[in-house]
Amino acid sequence: MNGKNKWIIYGIGISLLLGGCMDMDKANDNGQKETSKEMEKQLVSVQDYKGEGYSLPNGEKMDEMAESHKDEVESAVKRFFKENYQTDIKVHNIVGNEDGATVFVESVGRLHYYTYAIVPIDRDTEKIRGDKVFSEEGQVEDRIKGGLYRLIFEDEFNKLDSYLEDLVSEGEVVGKTQESLQNVGGTGYMTPYYFLSTFMNDESIKPVYDLFVKDPEADIEDLKDAYIESSFSPENLLINIRLFMKDEEASPDEEVFNRVADDIERIEGLPKGSYSLYLNDNKVYKDSFTGEKENSLSRGHGNYIVRN
Repeated sequence: MNGKNKWIIYGIGISLLLGGCMDMDKANDNGQKETSKEMEKQLVSVQDYKGEGYSLPNGEKMDEMAESHKDEVESAVKRFFKENYQTDIKVHNIVGNEDGATVFVESVGRLHYYTYAIVPIDRDTEKIRGDKVFSEEGQVEDRIKGGLYRLIFEDEFNKLDSYLEDLVSEGEVVGKTQESLQNVGGTGYMTPYYFLSTFMNDESIKPVYDLFVKDPEADIEDLKDAYIESSFSPENLLINIRLFMKDEEASPDEEVFNRVADDIERIEGLPKGSYSLYLNDNKVYKDSFTGEKENSLSRGHGNYIVRN
């Protein structure tokens, strides 16, 4: 396998981990019980999880190398984002992968998003390949576009934030910790309760993105004016709500789930887009930051809550 294809496959793999996708049917009948026990060992209360135990395949050795060259890794990543995206970033966490280090970062400034970059490391010489830092194709662009949606539709997203914060204050459900978003989030604009996803063919936000990359200090009104509302399609902006039961022993509550789904459908002034909704029990898998399980209640692909 050549190097380029290897990294493409690796990028797909980390996207699945970060996006919260998980195949719960991997185990065959003979190994299912043992596999279930191993998976249970990875479960931790979402209120306690801050990113500890997160791992990538075959990353143990590179994890050690990256840690011993931490300053060099951080400098290379900061330079990568500044040169390619005119963005200052804060490094939160470094996780070894098979051929280098995956570095989780947070943007600094008015445009907010979490993302990651990959720093190759030579296994034999332990040399940090700071000139070869990269991100998965389109990944950072997607994160920036999500941040731009949040920026130019501030009132609508503030209303969504207020609704979810009021819901959580009632004491039945919770979200993820801020520390976990920083350390192993990486999926763009994120709050403890949801994250945004955009698509490359979204023509409505493209001119906003082009203007921002050209001039990161562009006036907010100019960014709003660049948005092409007539080109907007709800399928191009996914608002992915992920909630958890507060009680550590509770199963996902169908009444709560249906209430939230109904509220998202009816409340006026929420952001336009396609909403996915998951209500999980209280636990996440600490090695993959995933909360979705067989007992999760969900509305997703093919059954989104659509706001036009």
